[in-house]
Amino acid sequence: MPCVSQLRVTYSDARRALAALWLAAMPLSYATAQVPVPVVTLQGKSVATGFELEGIIQPVRQSTVAAQTAGRVIRLAVKMGDRVKAGQLLAIIDDRELAADVQRSRAQITQSEAELRNAQLNLERTRELQSKGFVSKAALDSAETQFKAAKAGRDQAGAAATQASLAQGHTRVTAPYEGWVLQTHVEAGDLALPGKPLVTVYAPQPLRAVVQVPASRAIATSQSSQVQILVGGEWVSPSARSTMPSADPVSQTIEWRLDLAPKVSQALLPGEQVRVRFVGGQAERMVVPATALLRRGELTAVYVVQGQGFVLRAVRLGADHGAQGVEIMAGINAGDSVALDPVRAGLAGAQPVAQPATGAK
Repeated sequence: MPCVSQLRVTYSDARRALAALWLAAMPLSYATAQVPVPVVTLQGKSVATGFELEGIIQPVRQSTVAAQTAGRVIRLAVKMGDRVKAGQLLAIIDDRELAADVQRSRAQITQSEAELRNAQLNLERTRELQSKGFVSKAALDSAETQFKAAKAGRDQAGAAATQASLAQGHTRVTAPYEGWVLQTHVEAGDLALPGKPLVTVYAPQPLRAVVQVPASRAIATSQSSQVQILVGGEWVSPSARSTMPSADPVSQTIEWRLDLAPKVSQALLPGEQVRVRFVGGQAERMVVPATALLRRGELTAVYVVQGQGFVLRAVRLGADHGAQGVEIMAGINAGDSVALDPVRAGLAGAQPVAQPATGAK
């Protein structure tokens, strides 16, 4: 019977034998695989110059629907994110007190109509008697005055009934237009007061970009040849723009509103942050495709061709020119070749494959 040491040697020999068989069966190209990585040679490119600011996407139509009467909220018919149609019910306010006012107003109308009918009959009788000389002219004047007063009372009662009906209608809060519920400000059971916000709704189209421009750059922005917004990696021009005539006294900024065409803003959402560029002209800059950038925390780098491989080099970025690429301020020079796929460039066996140079346009 073999001893324990002999069993260990036999097991170790078996493992080495299996490893040798696996290496013998493995293709030679697998052990020395080459990873082709496309590269591009950088040159100067004519791009737009100016400065960029952060903007916020806002809906052009956004409304905070408030209560127009006092009462307890007995039902909130929507929640945040719901889509609503024009006239759709948003909330219901307790209308029992207002319903009593409507009934009181209707009773007053009935009473005033009876008084008006009585005054009219009295006026007709007085006219007939005065024509026969049985009553004085003063009696006729008094009957006419009573009739006019009764008629005014009837009109006043009708106006009160109309006002009571309108107030009761305000207990059913509806959407002013088709859109989405952005936020609800109350819950069922809360007390609604005139002017208290209930629901905020907005229309998904059209949208606009709102940017706060520092007052110190007011002249530069007014003299800019073009204003552009970065949407989906491309710089687009607004369909219309407007500027506030004064600066905010606290933040010392001037608000610019840049309307976006519906086909441009389809993929945008209210509250989303975008880049806004005020173009001053054209200049020669060195840019690199955005796909070539490798971001790791605070580090931004590119893989630069060195010999038959790549070396990682940190860079300092400038303005983002969208499809044209990202401006490089420092770290590489014109004529350097960088990898378009930094992930593959970091693998063992990565080999550069030349692509057309990014020349000036």
